[in-house]
Amino acid sequence: MRFRSYLFLISLIPVCSLFALPGLSADQPNSSTVDFADQVWPIFQSHCLDCHGPDTQESEFRVDSIRSFRLGGGSGEPAINLDAPDRSHLLALVTHQDDEQRMPPSDAPSLTEEQVNILRLWIQTGAQWDDAIPSADDELSNLDHWSFAPIQAHALPTMNADWVRQPLDAWVFEKLAQHELTPSVEAPRRTLIRRLYLDLLGLPPSPEQVAQFVGDPSPYAYEQLVEQLLADPHVGERWARYWLDLVRFAETDGFETNRERPNAWPFRDYVIDALNSDKPYNHFVMEQIAGDAIGEPIATAYLVAGTRDIVKSPDVNLTMMQRQNELDDMINTTGTTFLGMTLGCARCHNHKFDAITQRDYYAVQAIFSGTQHGERALPTSISQQHRSVELLKQVSELRQQLAPFAKANLNLRPAVNAKDNVDYFEPMRASRIRFSIFATNSSEPCIDELEVYSQGTNVALASLGARPSSSSSLPGYEIHKLEHINDGISGNARSWISNENGKGWVQIDFAEPVTIDSVRWGRDRLGQFADRLATNYQIESSLGDEPWQLLASSEDRHPFDAQNNQSLAAQLAAQYDFSSLPTAAHKSMQHVLDKLVVLEAEYKSQASGLSAYVGNFEQPPATYRLFRGEPQQPREMVGPNTIEALGDLAIDVDAAEQQRRLALAEWIVQPNNPLTARVIANRIWQHHFGKGIVATPNDFGVAGVAPTHPELLDYLADQLLRHDWSLKQLHRTILLSATYRQSSRPIPAAMKVDASTSLLWRFPPRRLDAEALRDSILAATGSLDLRMGGPGFSAFEVELENVRHYFPKYKYGPTDWRRMIYMTKVRQEQDAVFGIFDCPDGSTGVPARNRSTTPLQALNLFNSEFTLQQANFLAARAAADCPTDVLGQIDAAYQYCYGRSPSQDELLDAKQFISSEGLAPFCRAILNSNEFLFLP
Repeated sequence: MRFRSYLFLISLIPVCSLFALPGLSADQPNSSTVDFADQVWPIFQSHCLDCHGPDTQESEFRVDSIRSFRLGGGSGEPAINLDAPDRSHLLALVTHQDDEQRMPPSDAPSLTEEQVNILRLWIQTGAQWDDAIPSADDELSNLDHWSFAPIQAHALPTMNADWVRQPLDAWVFEKLAQHELTPSVEAPRRTLIRRLYLDLLGLPPSPEQVAQFVGDPSPYAYEQLVEQLLADPHVGERWARYWLDLVRFAETDGFETNRERPNAWPFRDYVIDALNSDKPYNHFVMEQIAGDAIGEPIATAYLVAGTRDIVKSPDVNLTMMQRQNELDDMINTTGTTFLGMTLGCARCHNHKFDAITQRDYYAVQAIFSGTQHGERALPTSISQQHRSVELLKQVSELRQQLAPFAKANLNLRPAVNAKDNVDYFEPMRASRIRFSIFATNSSEPCIDELEVYSQGTNVALASLGARPSSSSSLPGYEIHKLEHINDGISGNARSWISNENGKGWVQIDFAEPVTIDSVRWGRDRLGQFADRLATNYQIESSLGDEPWQLLASSEDRHPFDAQNNQSLAAQLAAQYDFSSLPTAAHKSMQHVLDKLVVLEAEYKSQASGLSAYVGNFEQPPATYRLFRGEPQQPREMVGPNTIEALGDLAIDVDAAEQQRRLALAEWIVQPNNPLTARVIANRIWQHHFGKGIVATPNDFGVAGVAPTHPELLDYLADQLLRHDWSLKQLHRTILLSATYRQSSRPIPAAMKVDASTSLLWRFPPRRLDAEALRDSILAATGSLDLRMGGPGFSAFEVELENVRHYFPKYKYGPTDWRRMIYMTKVRQEQDAVFGIFDCPDGSTGVPARNRSTTPLQALNLFNSEFTLQQANFLAARAAADCPTDVLGQIDAAYQYCYGRSPSQDELLDAKQFISSEGLAPFCRAILNSNEFLFLP
């Protein structure tokens, strides 16, 4: 296919203009029809073609194409309006209704009154084009840019059989030969295993793993190692970070309030699981756009992963603009992420470079305009139910271990909190439950959602047939109604309030008797309100006509203290005392307590039936193209569709909301769409080599950078399609290549030709990103907690005011030693130590991180409490391996950090340093060394 962008062609903003006429006469030509060739075209030839023709398109508009008249110029304002001809923008321009928009400028000759009436009648009669007049429409409907051409299986260039291991190597070798360069030798095994582990898993290999690989006599040891690592579940944790950066995922709203999204984490786990299971990429794409239609509703969190301004204004214009910004976030992220097209550039005018009109932009907006931010309860899978049961068992076992150390007067559950409470009890057969409130922290009691669980399934949902009743409800409020108590939607805006001060009850009758094991409730699950909280309550159940039985109450909870409503960790820590234990036993029991904190938090989330921050959907209103992107200036109505130059979704203007997203998702992943496979193939290559074949991974358009190896990119995209969109197969193809296995050592002659290593004459070394760096430190020191999934840990102390304030933590314990991907992602804030290593702040999607080198990075890594603590752990680990042998301790530290033994000179230098400064400072120096910090 040949394409040419027709978007340069389309504005009637008067940079240079079309026509000029003093006024519009009411008189019409005597004929009821207009002959285009004899009457209209001569006007365009004599007055317009020089500035708006094949050679020049002032204001991105041309008159030799009816398509250009229909679409308009750069502003996106159509020149003709067939539904209301007299309101056509062309007529307004030629009749000088706006002095600032005259066609043409005042120094150009004007049309006669007869000529303007000819144009007027031409529009009134349908603006027909005469086939005898050459039209640019055929040319304009095509695009000749490289990224829109079909993916081709190019013939391999002449290969160097002694070096090439994969077909992709042939194109790398050819490009090197063109620049009179040769590839580097293969890296030694000790380097290759470290490279593979850090690249694929984001973790260093253990000394045992290095020794086994280096000593493996099999000629296929490398291939076997690649397969082993591709099957490792930590692959998903490493590569999910890249995807989460790209789709602007974070766990707060951003803007000035920056409130938490406590249940955003399930999307992070979905991405990790999808990558680990090698979910076909086309399915992965479709699920994120329309997962609710194909069995993966969690994936739709992608749509609402961006920022959200929750502070609404009484100014309707501002509120409308806020909504436009939310939709723009979805549109632009979808365009750049999956297609490498900057759709957002067409919000206010036609794209200046690519084949995207303003009308296209609003056609895509019509697809997403029914998508809203918010939490909702999702169906509980069988695996989640099993996990919930398993967690409850583990929590009980840990509490039994801690029981001997419970403080005599504090063996109580945590106090109630406004956000989230769970009451567990022995499984009980019941047909209904009643939640009775006897006191609150203020005013009438309020509950946003009452959930009752049976092995992880919320059986209290109205959608499952459960029926609510209550002692009373506060009348006159749309947002506070009884039916909100079990509608599956959390938050104050969908809550129940009693009309009795400090008391009231609410009851749920199940569709049929069921065995229940826990109740979850809160005042406001979104964390915005903390008043009206039940502080004295009881929960009862009944089966049929049997009497009520007590299941749980506030009697075994700590008293509520509004000034000290502590975190779960603080509440549990206050219940136990290990002070009488020896150091080792104290440390052991503290570890049990830390584990209880984590599992208790995860169980609360699992028991909820997985309430997650995902897309909430409603049938969208009509969508209109907005002149210059202004919500107050709607133009013609636009139906749901995609980029007209690239395809047609062929759905009705009033299509169902879900059908719209599903149609777009199917179009994005259709095999004849050349963009999708090319874009993801380039991203995978980029993360292996540090730079993509296309250096602008989010822009495959005219303004982007052309590929350095176009045939190679096509080969990778073709391989992806041929192997059913398997990303792991794409990884495999790259990792098994000779290109990937090259040494990273610099060659002076090659550096003079290609200092940036764009031609890949060696493997490009680079500093580890923040996550791999932090995780590698924890792995080397033996502190890393490899537990996967569930709620994350925070790097901040949070001041819970209306506007959240995040203060970085400077003290760390076992709950902080999970992999960094499980660190709660706070927008606009950074972790105190590793955030400065070019971590995105979550405000926008980041396809490729910067790689800066700054003094603050060195100071953070050398002087932070985190590094000092971990250096002590590494010293203790090395000392435990070799209690009395300093040389053995040095060797152990080298093995843990570098995967090798020190040279004789290094050994002597290290021994001298340790004798002067100590083992811990030596370990601190190793953790700051280039060999540790860089991907080799």
